Amino acid sequence: MDLNDLPADPGKPQGGSVFAGDLRPDDAFRELVGQLGREVAAPLASALERLNAFATTGRIDRSGLRALRDEIDWARRIGLSAQQISRFASGRVRQTQERLNLTQTLRDALTQRSRETAARGIDLRQDLKTAEVIVDASMLAALLQTLLDWSFEHARSHIEFRIDLKTWPVHARLACRFAYVPVDELPAPGSAAPAVDTKLDTIPWQLLRHLAKTMGLLVQRTQSDGSTRLTLEFPRTVAEGVTKLAPLEFDDGGAASPNSQPMVGRHVLVISGRRETRNSVRETLRPMGLMLDYVGTVDEAREFCSSGLPHAIVYEAALAGENFQKLRTDWNREVPTLAFIEISEQGRELEVSDLGGHRTSRVGRDVIASALPNALIFELANGG
Repeated sequence: MDLNDLPADPGKPQGGSVFAGDLRPDDAFRELVGQLGREVAAPLASALERLNAFATTGRIDRSGLRALRDEIDWARRIGLSAQQISRFASGRVRQTQERLNLTQTLRDALTQRSRETAARGIDLRQDLKTAEVIVDASMLAALLQTLLDWSFEHARSHIEFRIDLKTWPVHARLACRFAYVPVDELPAPGSAAPAVDTKLDTIPWQLLRHLAKTMGLLVQRTQSDGSTRLTLEFPRTVAEGVTKLAPLEFDDGGAASPNSQPMVGRHVLVISGRRETRNSVRETLRPMGLMLDYVGTVDEAREFCSSGLPHAIVYEAALAGENFQKLRTDWNREVPTLAFIEISEQGRELEVSDLGGHRTSRVGRDVIASALPNALIFELANGG
């Protein structure tokens, strides 16, 4: 890891910049480790308190159970983010540059998390012009998911998303603006305010800026009166009349250091009643940087997805009865890009079928290790 690339102490003044700092590399490293410990410990401490209360009383209501799951899930997200910060800071990432529709990709990300925004009571406002950029597809997906994680964590009312084009040089710009201090908690007019408010510099923010740096994006963040505006500028933008794109150099770490986690930031729900199937899926997908959850029945899947849908659902064929098909139709109506992968009892290779407008990739239980990663990459690259 390049320690010079780690964040400065968020508790010290930074001269008006959220990136500049005067800490030595080892101090910055210690500060990041300390921040990680604090942000993981907080939700886990709350979860432990709930578990202790449950152990004492033998009772926990539905809201308490949901809060417990959310606290554990947030701690897990922080841990995964820290792993990705380490990976991106090391420079051992190989990127495949593709022409992608930034606007549609953002819309898909917002649609996929619409249940979460509704549960949080966050109003999304969009002013999105069409823009195409040249970036790595999996890293763009991870960038947008991290942007949503960060903004959802701090926004107190609505979030504004804007995409436009800077005329010269022609760069696509993605802006995100939200208030992170409630109106009734703003300082009185004329009172002294800190030059830089660091309460937004959480682990998701650290991951966001490392992703942006790895992708070669230009980043600007400003704060004023309890609100913040983040702008991500894409130097490699496709525009009418533009025939030459500014080259960007990426350190791919050599042939021996490929991007071993192409699906970082994607969320997969596995529906399986068999422990051996769950274990096979877990070991197979571990290197891909996915966030994985497991349920044993279709009813549990319905409950799990009540507050938010994943990017892909892996399920055992034995569970794909009438109830599952009805649920799948509802999910697809809400998120058309939701991917489905079936684990069948037989089959020696990846098969793709399209029945009734529902595309499904199928892999046999005996070839999970060899076929499931390719099935996920195929499905997520083709709409998921």
